[in-house]
Amino acid sequence: MKIHLIWAAVAAFALTGCGKGDAPAEPVAGEGAMAAAIGGDAPAMQATSSIAANLAASPIHRSLAAALAQAGLAAKLSGAGPFTVFAPTDAGFTQVPPVTRDGWMRPAQQAVLASVLDHHIVPGRLTAADLAAKIAKGGGRAVLRTAGGQDLIATKSGNRILLTSGSGNKAAVTGADLAQSNGVVHVIDAVLVPAM
Repeated sequence: MKIHLIWAAVAAFALTGCGKGDAPAEPVAGEGAMAAAIGGDAPAMQATSSIAANLAASPIHRSLAAALAQAGLAAKLSGAGPFTVFAPTDAGFTQVPPVTRDGWMRPAQQAVLASVLDHHIVPGRLTAADLAAKIAKGGGRAVLRTAGGQDLIATKSGNRILLTSGSGNKAAVTGADLAQSNGVVHVIDAVLVPAM
């Protein structure tokens, strides 16, 4: 019963949308650009540390770090990888209704939270240039298979990379190519909700 209530809240959140859609605040690396950090949402991260360690130390990813620990995924993102992680900021998490966020953090909802977070992880290392190339090769869209087994759709608006989740909500990459010892992190402005 509780899982159904959480998924109902997720559905309501997905229908209201999140992020800034086609008008993200900050651009990301364009084709051929390999910037270590783009825009104001790019915290300093150590390329010699794991994704889990860097997110735990990031001042704008406290909600994500707590959620990864609660879902049991911090160990996965400490592993060898490589992984590409689309990391929603704390501001992105505040767009999720409080009842949904609180529900995700309950021990009984660990599997639900893990499925939401797995929707932000793509196996392999994909830089912004890699994403742009995939989008161009796909005629304007690239399909990325997440660790949760669902698809994210990547598109471009100008030089901005946009992601559309399995449920249809959108997020924009606001900081790109943050190198990690086991992959790469791209900062995004919203939580990507998987399809139910």
